[in-house]
Amino acid sequence: MSQSRCSVALMSSAVAPAKEPNATGPKAVELVLVKEQNGVQLTNSTLVNPPQTPEEAQERETWGKKIDFLLSVIGFAVDLANVWRFPYLCYKNGGGAFLVPYLLFMVIAGMPLFYMELALGQFNREGAAGVWKICPLLKGVGYTVILISLYVGFFYNVIIAWALHYLFSSFSAELPWTGCNNSWNSPNCSDARGSGPGPNDSFRTTPAAEYFERGVLHLHESHGIDDLGPPRWQLASCLVLVIVLLYFSLWKGVKTSGKVVWITATMPYVVLFALLLRGITLPGAMDGIRAYLSVDFHRLCEASVWIDAAIQICFSLGVGLGVLIAFSSYNKFTNNCYRDAVITTSVNSLTSFSSGFVVFSFLGYMAQKHSVPIGDVAKDGPGLIFIIYPEALATLPLSSVWAVVFFIMLLTLGIDSAMGGMESVITGLIDEFQLLHRHRELFTLFVVLATFLLSLFCVTNGGIYVFTLLDHFAAGTSILFGVLVEVIGVAWFYGVWQFGEDIRQMTGQRPSLYWRLCWKFISPCFLLFVVVVSIATYRPPHYGAYVFPEWANVLGWAIAASSMCMVPVYAAYKLCSLPGSLREKLAYAITPEKERQRADSGEVRQFTLRHWLVV
Repeated sequence: MSQSRCSVALMSSAVAPAKEPNATGPKAVELVLVKEQNGVQLTNSTLVNPPQTPEEAQERETWGKKIDFLLSVIGFAVDLANVWRFPYLCYKNGGGAFLVPYLLFMVIAGMPLFYMELALGQFNREGAAGVWKICPLLKGVGYTVILISLYVGFFYNVIIAWALHYLFSSFSAELPWTGCNNSWNSPNCSDARGSGPGPNDSFRTTPAAEYFERGVLHLHESHGIDDLGPPRWQLASCLVLVIVLLYFSLWKGVKTSGKVVWITATMPYVVLFALLLRGITLPGAMDGIRAYLSVDFHRLCEASVWIDAAIQICFSLGVGLGVLIAFSSYNKFTNNCYRDAVITTSVNSLTSFSSGFVVFSFLGYMAQKHSVPIGDVAKDGPGLIFIIYPEALATLPLSSVWAVVFFIMLLTLGIDSAMGGMESVITGLIDEFQLLHRHRELFTLFVVLATFLLSLFCVTNGGIYVFTLLDHFAAGTSILFGVLVEVIGVAWFYGVWQFGEDIRQMTGQRPSLYWRLCWKFISPCFLLFVVVVSIATYRPPHYGAYVFPEWANVLGWAIAASSMCMVPVYAAYKLCSLPGSLREKLAYAITPEKERQRADSGEVRQFTLRHWLVV
């Protein structure tokens, strides 16, 4: 009796390695020659790791610690919009009554979509484009979200540069936005420390408003978006610092970015707590908080309240940007992504709600100081954090210290969200192109430099107009469209039952019927409703009294369409590149790559009625 081993690769009847997305990685069959007698060979088989290609040999990087992943996701989801958007919407839409539609949409759409993206990235272990091996026909949606993330970086980094500029300006004995005796002030400037409104109140501007628009942006030197002027060197320098910080946070992957978020994701909570303690001691603070929490359930009869809640849910959690997919792709295969989704969405909502106390304590103080209704000082967007808040901080004892603290918070809130957007682009593309994967540092440098060069348009004299246009079009309807196609692709084409089976392989438990119903029916209907409403209620962008010319609106829609068109363009390319009849092309295009043998034999489960009905 003789015993020897021979690999399948050396035998005439080789067994092809089969990739299985499970915890133990790829498998191949090895045949072991156990006996040779009378010319008859008897064999036994065992599972071994096959010889790997250079690409397969590169084991995917994982987070150093589980907390690194959680902080990265929380840091990305909790951004500047939690401070400048949610509190204002809550105040505008019936106070505490706004929480009813907000929490409802969070449970039926926000949390399920968040959970879906985390599971999708973790199971397939690839970026936003690579995960669509589950349905190659819809791979274009991966490029859609990558492109949207890139567009967002063009203007989001500018907000961080503004915060950095304000931070540097705060290191002075007297804050530069406290008086009207500066070179950038106009005759209409009225000292914020003055007593009440004057006779020419309709033309009056505050020092804080003039500092932002004239001292920082130099908006008065531009006549519109067709008169941008050169980049302002002060803002361009701040933008360079932001880009450098982003590069060295991302160039080595999650091993470095996972450490940076220990500061950027936790610092905002420390500062928010300090500002809350200071805010509630100010005169008028309780009036502001009461206005924030006042409940008017009659407002729930207005469609606009529900629309605002739906749109806020879609944007506040960061779904549809490919960031959650990219981050979760670096998780261990057996990580409990369900628990992560519940924790991070809950933290995001609680942060939004609690930040309202900080914001409205200061707004109540400002309203009492100027003897005006809170509605006159309450606003959202950059005006809140770069005009109203700095003006309030300037009136406090040790104003420079509080200003430094506040703008450090804005800087950290912005940096980790910007890191997430960049990681979506980098991971999504290097997973698709192995050449980029081998040169991650150079490719990261290329991405951040390209972002910097295009962001320069936003730091010109008329840069705020470019910023407004990008903010309005680059990440509006296109994100909603991307998430809608994404959830249809996962729940309908790939199959909600198969997706649940993937999650069972990772966590040991299938998602409950509730989650499967949300993915299959409720979330797609919700997203379709929001997409239709966002188009039906479209209003052209404006900045103050400035109305954008028609060509700018056309350009904005072209930017939005450039990302959305990736879905049909790639689908058409995929169908044209496949051989066979139209039915055969479609079979290969909608069959997951791991089930390709079914398409070869004509047994495509997507061609059966049961596939479309099962939940």
